Parts: sequence; structure tokens; C-alpha cells
Amino acid sequence: MFRITKEFHFSASHQLTSLPPGHQCARLHGHNYIVVVELSGGELDEHGFVRDYHDLAVLKHYIDETFDHRHLNDVLGHDQATAECLAKHFYEWCKRLLPETSAVRVSETPKTWAEYRP
Repeated sequence: MFRITKEFHFSASHQLTSLPPGHQCARLHGHNYIVVVELSGGELDEHGFVRDYHDLAVLKHYIDETFDHRHLNDVLGHDQATAECLAKHFYEWCKRLLPETSAVRVSETPKTWAEYRP
């Protein structure tokens, strides 16, 4: 199995309103997010690629236009704007356009990661 990954960055705010009032994540705050999309395939195409990295520009455009410097609760339409929910959202979005998508990882801080891999 061949696997490739590409990393994307954006900054956004969110608020996890279901948490107790004293929880730091219940307050409005922001992160510098990192999204890593993984694509896999058992065979390479005629150029020797799982997928041309250039084809992932569509994800960069989507992130830049829809997520960067936005409030994630508004973008996602709910108050569970967690790294886990973002990982699943990006996975489902990528899978529709890039069928080789096998996983998506999202980081909110340098030491934390959430991954969605069906």
C-alpha cells in the first residue's frame, strides 16, 4: 500500500458551549490548526503517483475560503466544533473529490491530534 500526506494550515475560533462554564474551552478562543490529509492506493498511476499533490489544491482553496479566520461554530453549523468533528468533516469532504482519501488528522495545539480513519 502506498500512502501520501499533505499538510494545510488555518486559524479559526470556536467555543465548546456544552462544557461546564469554568472549562477553558467553554470560552470563545482560537487555534492555529493543522490538517493532514492522507491518500492511499495499492497501485500507482501512469505517472508513478497515488495522486498528484497538485490535485490537493482544491482542499487548500476550501480551507482558505471557508475556514481560515472564521468562527468554526458558524461554519459547521453546530457547537461541537472539536478537532474530532473537523477531522471527520474534512475526511468526508475530501473523500467525495479524492477517492484515495484514507484518513485526516487535525491538530489544535502542537501536542494534540485527532484523527478520523473509517
